[in-house]
Parts: sequence; structure tokens; C-alpha cells
Amino acid sequence: MKTKILSTIAIITLSFATNAQIDRSKMPTPGPDPVVKLGTAEKFSLDNGMTVIMVENHKLPRVAATLRIDNQPYFEGEIAGVSSMMGSLLGRGTTKISKDNFNEKVDFLGANVSFNSTSASARSLKKYFPEVLSLMADGVKNSQFTQEEFDKEKEVTLENLKSLEKNIPVIASRVESILVYGKNHPYGEFTSKTSVNKITLADVKNNFNTYYRPNNAYLIIVGDINPKETKKLVTKLFADWKKGQIAAAAFSAPENLSTTQISFVNMPNANQSEIAVVNTIDLTLGDKDYYAALLANKILGGGGGARLFKNLREDKAYTYGSYSRVGQSRQTNTATFRATASVRNMVTDSSVVEIQKEINKIRYQQVTEKELKDAKEEYIGGFVMDVQKPATAANYALNIALYNLPEDFYANYIKNINSVTVADVQNAAIKYFRGDKARIMVTGKGIEVLKNLEKTDYVISYFDTEGNPTEKPAMTMPIPAGMTAKTVVNKYFEAIGGKDKVMAVKTTMMVANATIQGTPLVMTMKASAPNKTSQVVSVMGNVASKTVFDGTTGYSESRGQRMDMKAEQIAEAKSGNALFNDVSYMSGELVRIEPIEGKNAIVLKSNDTEVYYDMTSGLKIKEVKTVKTPDGKEVKTPTVFSDYKEVNGIKFPHTIGQKMGPMDLEFKIKEVKINEGVSDADFK
Repeated sequence: MKTKILSTIAIITLSFATNAQIDRSKMPTPGPDPVVKLGTAEKFSLDNGMTVIMVENHKLPRVAATLRIDNQPYFEGEIAGVSSMMGSLLGRGTTKISKDNFNEKVDFLGANVSFNSTSASARSLKKYFPEVLSLMADGVKNSQFTQEEFDKEKEVTLENLKSLEKNIPVIASRVESILVYGKNHPYGEFTSKTSVNKITLADVKNNFNTYYRPNNAYLIIVGDINPKETKKLVTKLFADWKKGQIAAAAFSAPENLSTTQISFVNMPNANQSEIAVVNTIDLTLGDKDYYAALLANKILGGGGGARLFKNLREDKAYTYGSYSRVGQSRQTNTATFRATASVRNMVTDSSVVEIQKEINKIRYQQVTEKELKDAKEEYIGGFVMDVQKPATAANYALNIALYNLPEDFYANYIKNINSVTVADVQNAAIKYFRGDKARIMVTGKGIEVLKNLEKTDYVISYFDTEGNPTEKPAMTMPIPAGMTAKTVVNKYFEAIGGKDKVMAVKTTMMVANATIQGTPLVMTMKASAPNKTSQVVSVMGNVASKTVFDGTTGYSESRGQRMDMKAEQIAEAKSGNALFNDVSYMSGELVRIEPIEGKNAIVLKSNDTEVYYDMTSGLKIKEVKTVKTPDGKEVKTPTVFSDYKEVNGIKFPHTIGQKMGPMDLEFKIKEVKINEGVSDADFK
């Protein structure tokens, strides 16, 4: 017992001694970079050109096979969409087995087999893998294309196209590709109703026989396998897959714009705008500045901690997320840099400005050491996690083959990431993030976004949903049939409480507060039917100005000076309704529908005043009066109404915004009285 106690005391003492040696006021020194042990991939090739990559992993009794056909892009022309249709028809029966029997067999084995125009895949338990891979190989080599299945697929394709006719993101992506690459480039052509209707069964068979060949194929197998046995199995199943003659397609490299401009696609049904700042780049995996480009993008828009996200979402609340992406391609100048966001219509112009600001900032100002350090850690962390997966070794082996990379490319990945400097990041940003030669794609509701978008410094070009140049969209919507000034005003009366209640009002008294250049003022407004009015503005308890009309004549008084109303002012005062001017607006005319802060307003013109009524609520939201200055110039003076609250059964706006010269005043209504607090003495 004594020995145990002494041992325990010794351990505790040692623990205290160890802790005493740790200075917890200092950050721990970073350890060395992790040593990455990449999985081993075995490779072999068949005589027909297909390369096979195998990776053993015995953790689970499962095997996955993926076939990739790595042909160069080719142009489909008038039958655009034929390869996609061919891919959809693959595996729907072969020369050896019917479609139903094929599907039943896959289901019975608890497996998954799928095909598309450039790939195929098979996944199953180890014990069923030879049979499942045999089914995939049969579909790859011997798919049978019947008229019945072709007709079904054609109908489905046309229905899908119809369902996407008003899909904003799909249209935005399509037009972007057309404008960036051109309609005569494989990346710029698109599937349309016209092209699908031109596709025949013979076209599908010809596409399969021409391009679905092993010449440029890679088969990747990962899982619980014996490489020797797997090699025999693959050779048995795929050696008779015949090589084809695949012509190399040549296309001119797309070019960026000479100067940044906006390409706008009008979508009247858009509730938000799709924005993409795009330029093509010539970047390939393994390029000297590849890692610097990755890190520059990570800092700019590579996630929730990046600059674009922090600016447009966290700071401005314009969007749920804004991101950027830098691509890479083996074809010259066909990769792209993209900075994107889906934003509210009313902040489309501001979002464009902020995205461009962040792009130009990372180009012309070096990132901080902390930003670079954080980006490196995130990339290295993701890389270290990925190498734990068996499929990663196969994917790395595939990339080394596709891009002709050195065998130690991924072994040196962490070292190459860590070698990037802030200067390297800036150089990559200048080279690849071409804010000065970008195409700013905006797809949205023209009537709501163009007015402000035109205030930016960029030239705007207009395109339809198929990328054809078009005219600027109409900035007004048609006025609904049957809608008149009278129906609009009556809807307003119903919205504020009902016409009967409105007509029963004989007098009103309102008191409002505002601040002008830091000085509080009080405005008291009184009115009596039909057209008597009084408005008194007090500052610090003293009357600063007063305007009165007694139904026959009137005057304005300010700073001790009185000015009687002129004849035209008297005529205007007599013609109006002191309590609700809207009564006189019934004889006006409807001129247009205009969006205001995301809502459509019907605009009614009465003499020199335009009145805006919300088309949904019916409430009056703005008046714009045109007045002439002493020198004959016309000036528009807007008054904005909001925050409607009920008083004795009638809604009155409790916030009124007015523009007086360079100043914007906001009056808060503090008191409203109906049919009380007003006498004839108020209009003397």
C-alpha cells in the first residue's frame, strides 16, 4: 500500500513539474507539415487504347468502377443535344439482354450501374462485382437503340426544355456560355427545341459508334480487389471493345472583351438577378502559378470566410452567398474565372459595383499574410483529408496521366502550396481575375434593375434568352385592361378604410416632427372640407412659417414677411380637396406601371402631379409634383408616404418624406384628429 501511495505522489509531482514548464501565454509552435502517404495505384493498358487504374482497399467488401471517355470537345451543330440523348439511351437493353432483364439483374444484385455520354459506372459488393462489371461492359459495347426508347427520350427531352424556359439560373448559364465561347464552339452551343426535333435515331447510333470508343478511355477500379484477378477480368470484358476513328476537332480559342461591359438578359419573371463576372483564362493543372491562382481565389471568393461572402452577405445583406471560382482546362483559353451572386433586384447595381471592387482590390493590393496563411491551412487540411480516401489515389493517378504531370506532383503538393507568397497571389490575381476585361452577365427583371444599372460606368448590351443581340427592353408594363384612374383611387379609398368613412371626414388635424440640420421642428397641418388648409411650421417653439387658404384667398408668411397667393395658386387651391386630394385625381390619367423598391406601382398623372399607388395594397406611396422656379426651370419635388396606421377606422401615413432642395426631410406623424380640433379661426 505504501508503495502505491508513493507512486501516486510521484506521478502527481511529475505532472505539476511538467505543467510548470509550459508557458500558456504563448501560442504553441506549429508542428512540421504532415507527411502525406499516397495510396498506390496500379496501371495497365489494353491494345484498344483503354487505360486501367486500380487501387486496393480492403476495409469494406465493396468495389466501384468508373469509366471515363476523355475525347476532345466536338461540335454537334444542328443536332445539338445528340450526345446527351445518346447517353440517356445507353444501357436500355443490349444485343444480349433486354432493358427489363438488365434492370432486374442489377436490382437483384443490390448494385448500381449507370451510363452517360462520356462515362459509365458500376458499384456492388465484392462477390457480385464480376457479374456487375460484365453488365456495365455489355452496356458500353453493345447498347441497343430502339425507335421506341428513342421516341420516349425525345419527348422527355422536349418536356424538360419546356419546363426550363423561364428558369433564370439555367438561362443565365446558357447565355453566358454562348457569349463567352460563341455559338460555333462546343462549349457555346446549346440544346434547343429546334435541334432536338432534328435529331434522328440514326444520329444517335452514329454518335455512339463514333465517339463512345476506348481510344481515350480510362477505367478506374477502387475497392476490395485482387489486382491480378481484376486485370484478367477487365481484359476478358473489354479487350474486344473496338477502337474507332475519332477525328481531332480544332476550334479557335475564345477571346476576352477589350474592356469590361455588362451583358444583360431581360427576364420579366425574375424575382432576383443572377450576376456573373466572367473572363476566360489559360490555366492548366500543373502550371507554375496554378497554386497561387487557387489561393488567390480562396481568399477572394472560395467560401463563407472569403471577401466576396463577407462583403455581399455579411456586411451588405445583398445575397445568401457570393463566391468565385477559377477553373483549369487542357484546351487553350477555355477555362474561366467567375465571380457570382444571386441578389435582390433592387441591389443589382450595387452588387455589381461591390463584386468588381473586391476583384480590383485583390489585383491591386496585396493580401495580408494572415489571409494567405488561413487559405493555405484550409487547402492543406482538405488535401490531407482527401488522401485518406482510396478513390483519391486513383483520381491522382488519372490526373497525372491526363495532364502529363510528374509522378511526384501530389507528393509535393503541400510544399508547393506553402511556397506561394503574397506577391505570387497578387500576380496570379492580376493575370487571371480580369476585372478590366470581364463580361458582367446580369440576368434579371429589366424594368426593376436597369434604371440603376445604367448609372454604373459600364456599357450595357442586351441579349435574348438564346444569346442573340436585341434591343433594350421596354421599361414599362402594360396597364391592365379595365383599370382607370377612378378604379385606382377607389381602391385606395377601400385600402384606407372605405369610401363612406373617407367621405364622412369633415376636418383633420395632424402634428408631425422632423429634424433639419440637427434642429427639431414641428409641423401642424389643419384642413376643413372642401378646401380650407393651414400649415404652421415651428422651430424651438417659434413659428417659422405659415401657409393659409380660407377657401377664397390665402397667403404665406415667413420671417415676418407676408406674401399673398397669386391667382393661379388660388385657382389650384380651390380645385383640390383639402382632406383627400385623391378625389380630384379621379379625373387624371394612368400613364405607366413602375417598380418602386421591388413593388409595382400604377402611376396616375393629374395636372402637374404624378401619383404612385401600390398595385397590390392599393395604398398611395408617392407623389411627384413638378414646379417651375423663378428662372423658368422645372423641378420635380417628391413626397413619399409610408407606415400607414389606423385612426378612427381610417389609415393615415405616419411617415412622410419630402425633398426640399438638397435636403431630405422625414416627418413622423405624432397626432391625428378627425372631425375635432379645427375651427374657422385656424384659416384666418
